[in-house]
Amino acid sequence: GEKVHPWKRDNEEGLLGLAFHPDYKKNGQFFVYYSSEKELRTSVVSKFTVSDDPDKADPKEEVIMKLKQPFANHNGGSICFGKDGYLYIALGDGGSRNDPMKNGQNLGTLLGSMLRIDVDSKADGKNYGIPADNPFVKVKDAQPEIFAYGFRNIWRMSVDRQTGDVWAADVGQDFWEEVNVVTKGGNYGWSVQEASFLFNNVAGEGELIDPVWEYDHQAGKSITGGYVYRGSRLPELAGNYLYADFISGQIWALEYDRASGKASKNRSIATTGFPVLAFGEDQDGEVYYTMETVTGKGIYKFVRK
Repeated sequence: GEKVHPWKRDNEEGLLGLAFHPDYKKNGQFFVYYSSEKELRTSVVSKFTVSDDPDKADPKEEVIMKLKQPFANHNGGSICFGKDGYLYIALGDGGSRNDPMKNGQNLGTLLGSMLRIDVDSKADGKNYGIPADNPFVKVKDAQPEIFAYGFRNIWRMSVDRQTGDVWAADVGQDFWEEVNVVTKGGNYGWSVQEASFLFNNVAGEGELIDPVWEYDHQAGKSITGGYVYRGSRLPELAGNYLYADFISGQIWALEYDRASGKASKNRSIATTGFPVLAFGEDQDGEVYYTMETVTGKGIYKFVRK
């Protein structure tokens, strides 16, 4: 409909996120994250409801929140529901290079953070509620929506349907791409660090959490986050985090030991040669990916050779 059409600007804005409510079968609600064409540099999270036609949305829109963006890049935009029923929203640091506004380490702004909100309630004049156990609710001058912070530009996050772990791939700047398993209240380092390496001398609050996996720009230059595989078609990938690089077109499977919080093995499972845009998961836990090739964009599934 109105929101899904070619984006005329050469930047990182557009329709960036889609998430179905956990009770979608009953309430028909879904949520989108998009860049407003009417308000410059404004990201919008809105709620829509399916129409009587299951393949079409009711055009009536309820805006949940709006966020001003200082630049046209690093808009984040990935949204998903956790096993706790709350909506998680990934925001970039606001853009440009080198985090010029120091948003990554600033709890006073929503930028550079992962948010967690309750879309089933409304409070304080907003179209959403704040979970009572959000980590910074009682911290002076901190934004209560923040779940974790210290991110540059999360390009796709997902929730492990089995464990509830929140996985986020954060795009690096000069040298490193990273994979994070996000915990409540965690500081993931940007822009003190790029991945686990010192980036600049900005002070960070508390302990900085290193990624569970990182790779340098010889392997790729822009990570695309995926999903932990919980399907049945390819049992050899069970429990592996599948992710890719937008520039190199490489797709990997990362083995992660949840008890130690460490990655134990990373292996290449596909060399596409084309930009991998995003991943998706169906109701059976099978994982798909979207890719732009010489014949156009398409959706692909994983099969055994």
